[in-house]
Amino acid sequence: MSLATRSVTTAALAAVVAVVGLFGLLPLAVVSAVLAVAVAVGWPRLVGLPHRPGSSMVIGLTGVGGVVAVATTGTRPDLRSLAVVFAASMLLTFVNELLRRDGRTRLVESVAGTVTGSLLAVTTAGWVACGRSEEGKVLVVAAAVALALAAGLSALRMPVWLTTLVVTAAGAGGGALLGLLLPMITPLMAGLAGLAVGLLVASLHALFHPITALEHRMPAVSAAVLPVAMGGMLVYVASRVLIG
Repeated sequence: MSLATRSVTTAALAAVVAVVGLFGLLPLAVVSAVLAVAVAVGWPRLVGLPHRPGSSMVIGLTGVGGVVAVATTGTRPDLRSLAVVFAASMLLTFVNELLRRDGRTRLVESVAGTVTGSLLAVTTAGWVACGRSEEGKVLVVAAAVALALAAGLSALRMPVWLTTLVVTAAGAGGGALLGLLLPMITPLMAGLAGLAVGLLVASLHALFHPITALEHRMPAVSAAVLPVAMGGMLVYVASRVLIG
């Protein structure tokens, strides 16, 4: 999958998050769970884990479990249940290794890669946590649109340093513009959230650009999904700092 295709895919997924963010918690939770599964499918091959099916299963269960836990949490703090989900994922990681019948080669790499993938998958729950309040819902829309704009511009062929500047500025500027148009948030709040997701897109662009594994479909899908998945947690943190 080419860089342009991955960037457009990221932008499209961010646009989907922005749209479903307008329709309430359940649609946002469904999309977040799908993002977590998409991360799980390609992450083991992206980082070269030795036992891919088991690792994908653990990562997917963790991501979906995190979304369900946050969506069903009745009171704040919204992410308190994620600690339990992530602890359970670590136990599942060791069970996965015990079930291997290939000699358990590269055991440390397998455990570390699976735990890292689980952590990345569970960040999708940030979108759900942020969307639980009316102000947070609006911030989800603004940040997701800013992320889509930043991801779309990352498809342009430019030096990495210039891409970083353009993408980051686009995220911040797009967020600030949405802050002018949307109610209940200010341009400063939306601009800071946009800056965060813009930096995320730029960082992952620089990280994944030289990786040859992205020539394969599933790793490329995970790489395209990661900015949107991880953006959820950044937006949630921004909402707690800026909105409370």
